[in-house]
Amino acid sequence: MDPSPAADAVRLVSRTRRIDRPAFRAAFEAVPRPRTVWGAPTEATVVAGGSAATLTASGPDRFASLREAAADVFSSGDVHAGTEAACPRLFGGFAFHEAATDGDPWGSFPEARFVLPRVQVTEAENGTWLTVNALDPDATAVDVEERLDRAVETFDRLRRSGELDRRPDRPGIAGLRPTTSREEWRLGVESATDRIREGELDKVVLAQALSADLRRDIPLAATLERLRETHPNCYPFLIETDSDSDTNVDSSPDSDGTAFLGATPERLVSLRGRTVETDALAGTTGRGETPEEDEWLAAELAADAKNVHEHDLVVEAIREQLSPMAASIAAGDRRVKRLATVQHLHTPITAELEGNAHVLSLVEALHPTPAVGGLPPAAALSTIRETEPFDRGWYAAPIGWFDAAGNGTFAVGIRSAVAEGDRATLFAGVGIVADSDAETEWDEIQLKYRPILDELEAG
Repeated sequence: MDPSPAADAVRLVSRTRRIDRPAFRAAFEAVPRPRTVWGAPTEATVVAGGSAATLTASGPDRFASLREAAADVFSSGDVHAGTEAACPRLFGGFAFHEAATDGDPWGSFPEARFVLPRVQVTEAENGTWLTVNALDPDATAVDVEERLDRAVETFDRLRRSGELDRRPDRPGIAGLRPTTSREEWRLGVESATDRIREGELDKVVLAQALSADLRRDIPLAATLERLRETHPNCYPFLIETDSDSDTNVDSSPDSDGTAFLGATPERLVSLRGRTVETDALAGTTGRGETPEEDEWLAAELAADAKNVHEHDLVVEAIREQLSPMAASIAAGDRRVKRLATVQHLHTPITAELEGNAHVLSLVEALHPTPAVGGLPPAAALSTIRETEPFDRGWYAAPIGWFDAAGNGTFAVGIRSAVAEGDRATLFAGVGIVADSDAETEWDEIQLKYRPILDELEAG
């Protein structure tokens, strides 16, 4: 763990104040690096920066190790928050595979990493809140109040100045380089379907990566702002991994760091008390050019045997993964979820737990769902490692937050990319079942690149 927050003298001091709402980009530019953004359709939006504590873990015990380290962070605190949404939280995520490699572009992303921000802006239903956290044996309430005073002045100045009123243009794409050729893709899909027909697999999700050379550096704040606007029913996220700068809250770094960002439609799990909510999201088609075509495509998707089978595998697997901890599980009706560029089959699932649990225990039980991994899990993960010519890193892995009570929300890091200066690496995957067609699945991959590509292309 880095750093070790378990020293007896260390305690958490946190202060929060209501502020006038700053523009999203103003909030993003005001907080120190490394920055984090989290949003959800029914939750507060958080823009945070700096690190009061950074927790990392690796290996098969990474979930338990993080729970233990987080308990130390939250064990002794002087916390004054005006609203529950602004209470101290740890934000971060995991790599898709245990023992993930650190190859490009994932060199600064460990197997698991969570940050307690130094500065956090929370846009909730009951207002906008600015929080300053300190985890330091020398931190006092007076010190943190003074930091909060300075932060409030900074945000007020930015809000009044209008200096960020003009949104930067999209960077433009100079070139695209896929990691997988059409022939390699065809062979990979054929190998997977052979394994399925032989009974080794029921389903496997195969992914591709696409490297984009940009005409100028990607503007992180503007890109995520557009993603939030274009995909309002998704989970926008950004996790920047640069080491914490000495930048004060009233000044900004000269350039953006390496960041994993996206707008994912897929919630992995949320936990409040003993109530669990999750989603099965599998089975895909495009959007129509007219309302009539859109309805026709949705109806075709809902009736398509291949997509329904793929979806039902995910529903049943989630039920099985939750059953050891749940007193009751209920799956809603299967429906079509419309996004900006695609439509998915979607089933909401709720559960009540037998006893108290930490959201990280649920993340450990559910990841990877068959929507991003496959069935049986071990055979699917082995097939993914053998077939994909790149490291997934944090792609399709759990991204989210948790608090002192063990409540939290995690999404699945899809419709995503790693951005670093004038380069971006995009990721997308598709579910392969017995009757999958390589060309059809290739086309679906291209559709799933669109949310990020649209924010990179000049126009």
